[in-house]
This record gives sequence, structure tokens and C-alpha cells, in this order.
Amino acid sequence: MTAATDAQQRAYIAGQAADARVNVELETEGMTLNIGPQHPATHGTLRIIVRLDGERVVAAEPVMGYMHRGYEKLAEVRTYPQVTTLINRIDWLGSFANEVPFILAAERLMEVEAPPRAKWIRTALFELSRIANVVLFLGDMGVQLGAVTPVFFAFRDREFVLNQIEAVTGGRFHPNFDRIGGLKDDLPKGWIEETKGVLDRIRTFCDEMEVLVAGNEIFEARTRNIGVIPADVGLAYGMSGANIRASGVDWDLRRDSDMGLAHGDLDWKVWTHPDGDSFARYWVRLQEVRESCTMVEQCLDGIPSGPVMAKVPRIIKVPAGEAYVETENPLGIMGYYIVSKGELVPYRVKIRSASFNNVSITPWLLEGVYVPDVISILASLYFILGDIDR
Repeated sequence: MTAATDAQQRAYIAGQAADARVNVELETEGMTLNIGPQHPATHGTLRIIVRLDGERVVAAEPVMGYMHRGYEKLAEVRTYPQVTTLINRIDWLGSFANEVPFILAAERLMEVEAPPRAKWIRTALFELSRIANVVLFLGDMGVQLGAVTPVFFAFRDREFVLNQIEAVTGGRFHPNFDRIGGLKDDLPKGWIEETKGVLDRIRTFCDEMEVLVAGNEIFEARTRNIGVIPADVGLAYGMSGANIRASGVDWDLRRDSDMGLAHGDLDWKVWTHPDGDSFARYWVRLQEVRESCTMVEQCLDGIPSGPVMAKVPRIIKVPAGEAYVETENPLGIMGYYIVSKGELVPYRVKIRSASFNNVSITPWLLEGVYVPDVISILASLYFILGDIDR
């Protein structure tokens, strides 16, 4: 090796070392990115502040409160019958289900029980609300990952469910139909047979989603082993509903608690999944829509005859006391804690909504994931912002 060649090699090595030093000096701190507060994947007005190292999330902080409407305080200046008008707007996609736990809590304080016919009709409408709610999720989850077709199918078939809810209650989105002691009206003529036809349509929709979404290899690649929630972590954060059942927790208040509805008289199954990932959360909800169709069908075949209202005072004045009732709503456990001083309006109302707890896990869940996975994970948690910002 000549001296000139040796000098060239040394110069080359020195140049490489200098470049390396420059690269180290140019390293910058992580970037802070705002997702929201009006990102379409968040099902409402939510803001997620994420700190990034490259494309990996180092930390995530959910910022809520953009839609706060003060339901709990407004309920304290409304008569008991008026409160249902407010609360069916909390989870606006499953609004009738919001009314049920409040009415059950008021009935407990008044020591009133709805007639059997009203109880069975309540159960049917409760599960129809679940179907209307979750069907939209099954289609919309594909949109978050770039598949537009499924959501058109969801809106198409959900309309038929809303038609049946409207035929009974008079309201499409906000029925305001449940009453202390029963229901506002009885079922219209021909409604049972029409509803059975709609249930067949929803079952076909579920089969389509099984192929178009759950069976799609791109969807599986974007959701399997993504956003895994161990059962103990999910329970520690107070998660409920399909989100916790997708982590293998066999827990459903419709079966495991006396909610005051007719679920205990029906033959149905609680679905779980062991993986706890985004795919599992989708799959569990898909099975639960099918199961809700089975429950509604059994309700329609088993509705007893009789009145739909118990004898209650024309002006509702709830006796002094306190009661807490929770039900297995479409998004998870929803509970109402009511304190009465024997007046026309509640003294205090506290609402335990499912979405708030389900979203509280996001700082733990999003840490370490890549930016594209943030959207799919948030979508799989499935929350409604009215259910968070009460």
C-alpha cells in the first residue's frame, strides 16, 4: 500500500467520523402532535396530544370536555319525567337504552314495578337500541382503515332498525318513551312481524361484515395484535362492555345482575375473545349484534298481554332516599345514582357512563404504538363523546 493510498483511506475514515458527529449533533427532541379536537376518527370532539419519537408514540394525553353540556346539573332542575329528554342524548346512537337505568332507579325509590308487558317491550327496545348503535360501529370501523363500502351498508340497514324504534316511540334518535311505572304507549299493530323481518336483514348485514371487514386481510393486519389490553389492566381502568369482554372477561350485567329487564328469561350467550386486541373488540361486537337479534326475537314471541303502565301518581314526587342502578348499555356499563329529598326534581344525579372509563385507558394503551395505529385503536374502543362529556 502506497503512502498516498493510506492517506486517502485515513481521510475517508475521518470524513465518516465527522459525518457521524454531525448527525448526532442534529438529533432533535420528539415532536408533539395534536390529533383533533375534530378528527373524524374520534366519533366526536376529542383531542389527543401525542408526543412522538419518529413515528412511535412516546406519550398520549386525552383532552376531553369540548362537548360538556352539564347533564348531571340540568337533571337537578327538571322533573323526573323531563329528565329522560336530556339523558337519551348522552349516547345519542343508543338513546332509548340511556333512559332505562334512570327510570329503573326512580322506580326503585318509588317502590314501583312496571307490568310484565312493559318489561318485555323495554327489553326489546333496549336491544334494538344496541343493534342501531353497534351496527354503525361495524361499518365505520372499516372507514377508519380506508374501506368506505361497509359504512354505506351500515347506514342502509340501520335505517330499518330506526324505523321500528320510531314506529313505537315516535322518535328516531331521541325516543323519550320510557316512563316511571312502564311505557308511554303500547306496540302498534303489525309491529312485531315487521321487526322480525328487520332482524333477518341485520343478520344478513352481519354476514356481510364478516366477509367485507373481519375477513379482509388488510383489516386483520391493521388490527390483530394491535392495541392489546390485558384483562387485569382493563379492569383496573374500569373498562366494561365489549371492550373488556374482548380481553377474555366473561362479564355482562344482562346475565350477571338483575337489571329489572327480561334478559333472565331469555336464552342467549355472552361472547368473549382471548386476544384483547383491536380485532377482538370488533369481532365481539359483531357477535353481540347477532345475539341481540336473537334476544329481540325471543322478546317478540314472549311478550305477555296486559297493561304497559302501572298505577302511579299523575304528578311524580319521588320519596326521599337514594338509589343506584346500572345496566349493560351498548357502550358498556351505564349507571345512575339518584338522591331524592321527596320533591318534584332530583336533589342530586350522578351518571356513570361507559365511554369515560373506556377512554381513560388511552395514555397506557397508546404508548409505544405507531401513529397509524392510533386511529385504529381509538376506533376499536368505540366511544361516543356525549357519553364522555356529560
